[in-house]
Amino acid sequence: MINEIGKAYTRPWGTYQTLALAKNYQIKIITVNPGGRLSLQKHSKRSEHWVVVAGSPTITIDETVKTYQVNDHVFIPIGTAHRMENFTTVAAIITEVQIGPYLGEDDIIRLDDVYGRV
Repeated sequence: MINEIGKAYTRPWGTYQTLALAKNYQIKIITVNPGGRLSLQKHSKRSEHWVVVAGSPTITIDETVKTYQVNDHVFIPIGTAHRMENFTTVAAIITEVQIGPYLGEDDIIRLDDVYGRV
C-alpha cells in the first residue's frame, strides 16, 4: 500500500503525512507524541533519511541509542533496525525521506512493538 499525498494517518504513537511520492522516493512528516514510541523495525526495500525539525527524539539505530536535536540528521540503511521515541513533554517531529524500489507500508518488519503489532 502506498499512502495518499496530504492525508494524515494516525497511529498509537502519533501521526504521519506523505508530502511527496514518486517512483523511487517518498517524503513524510512524522510526529511522535510525548511518551510515544515507534516499533523497533527494519525495511528490506528502502533506506531512510530522518531530519529532526522539532523536539528532541531519542533514536535507536541498531545498538546505538542517542537523543537528537533540531537540525540533526540520521541515515538508516536498508536492513538496519531503528526506532524513534519521545521521552519529552512536547511533540517530536521529523521529515523522513524514503528511497528505494518499493515504498509500501508492508515493508515494515517489526522486531519489537509496545502496541502489540509484532
